[in-house]
Amino acid sequence: MNIYRNRRSRLAESISEGVIIVPTSPEMARNANQYYEFRWDSTFYYLTGFKEPDAVLVIVPGKKPRQILFCRDKNVEREIWDGFRYGPKAAKTEFGFDEAYSIDEIDERVPELLINSDVLHTPMAVHPAWDARVANWLTRVRGLVRTGINAPMEVHDIRARVGEMRLFKDAEEVKIMKRAADISSAAHVRAMREAQTAKFEYEIAAGLAHEFGRHGAGSAYGSIVGAGANACCLHYRSNDGPLKKGELLLIDAGCELGSYASDITRTFPIGGKFSPAQRDVYEVVYAAQKAAIAAIKPGVVFDTYHEVAKKELVRGLIDLKLCKGSVDEVLEKKTYEQFYMHKAGHWLGLDVHDAGEYLRKGKYRKFEPGMVLTVEPGLYIRPAANVPKAFNNIGVRIEDDVLVTKKGCEELSTGVPKKLKDVEAACRA
Repeated sequence: MNIYRNRRSRLAESISEGVIIVPTSPEMARNANQYYEFRWDSTFYYLTGFKEPDAVLVIVPGKKPRQILFCRDKNVEREIWDGFRYGPKAAKTEFGFDEAYSIDEIDERVPELLINSDVLHTPMAVHPAWDARVANWLTRVRGLVRTGINAPMEVHDIRARVGEMRLFKDAEEVKIMKRAADISSAAHVRAMREAQTAKFEYEIAAGLAHEFGRHGAGSAYGSIVGAGANACCLHYRSNDGPLKKGELLLIDAGCELGSYASDITRTFPIGGKFSPAQRDVYEVVYAAQKAAIAAIKPGVVFDTYHEVAKKELVRGLIDLKLCKGSVDEVLEKKTYEQFYMHKAGHWLGLDVHDAGEYLRKGKYRKFEPGMVLTVEPGLYIRPAANVPKAFNNIGVRIEDDVLVTKKGCEELSTGVPKKLKDVEAACRA
């Protein structure tokens, strides 16, 4: 597991002083004695590769840095009920730690590690129980200052520093994300075909989950399967509406593979053929996405591709007579926000809305090779006095995953059609 040890070493080298402590996510109760499926914290996983709950990473920088893992004890009896556990001894070897201890010892050992450290670097304001635990450690150490020791007087949130590391994907990460995009693309193609005979949105959602699962992946987020008016709800989650011929079906779904997310959206006609109004709206969104992707390259300011997509959408809205005035007037008055109200995309990686700053000193940062992001313009046309009836309840979004390369960018999710004629053909396949 050198990749994780190397990341921990890089992080330690970037910290001039202090101790780094990063917990994984807590298990969350669903109801009664049932728990939600456990998902490890992405920052913790990025540095450890360790997927068990009740685990904490400690890094003590310095001339002889110490990489320490606290985790659950090996317990054969509990393994009968809950599954395999590494235990400290095996985890130390398997994941490349200098030391590993039982999680039951953490409240005894961590305060000792904080003695004579000026700064504590840890996630802040994420989980109340973790904040309380950290406060208790600090209180105990600060209570010893009269004995001649120093205690941390500053607490820095470590997530921004690790987020900057996570923002740039290495070759192995890109490989995993490409495979995740391939699996998700196959699921979308399947959905285009199955939606022509299915009766309800949940049938399509089940097919997506099955396609992910049969390739060893899970869902990166709750799939959005919205037909008709539901396609105009950005974060639609019910997935229980009927599928009606002649309406559009918008699917925003991506798998998680090897802890990395994919994020793809396609919109297609139930019945296999776009109506004239649906066709016009779809072509506007497709042109906006195409222009936005073309704008992504090293050195370009992040917000540029959003502005490019927005202008293309505004031009289309004016042509469709859904907005009045010149492009500049519509942009200034923001009348387009009736139909387009979100950004053109976000970072993608271990989280579907991945770590990494968008702004630096109040200004959008520039693209650099290794960044992965989504490109997802859309139009959502709800019934209104200024909307011709033919456009009512047309919701269209097209989203792909894009890697910034040395010379430009590369689309990772090329396995699912998006040209209008290809979408219609996939629906009829």
